[in-house]
Amino acid sequence: MKNVGGADRVTRIVFGIAFLTLFYFLPGYWKLFGLVAIPLLFTGLTQRCAINKMLGRNTCSIR
Repeated sequence: MKNVGGADRVTRIVFGIAFLTLFYFLPGYWKLFGLVAIPLLFTGLTQRCAINKMLGRNTCSIR
């Protein structure tokens, strides 16, 4: 069941791309900070978020 939609989805994808670029520009172990992009992009593209499901949140208007 989809529970991520609209502005939430766009925000996750934009921040995911931004964090992914950090992976390439930061030196040394700071590159690991860029790995935050993986769950953001995954939840934005699949429109499913386990944390939203546990909290009972649903930002998707289509049910």
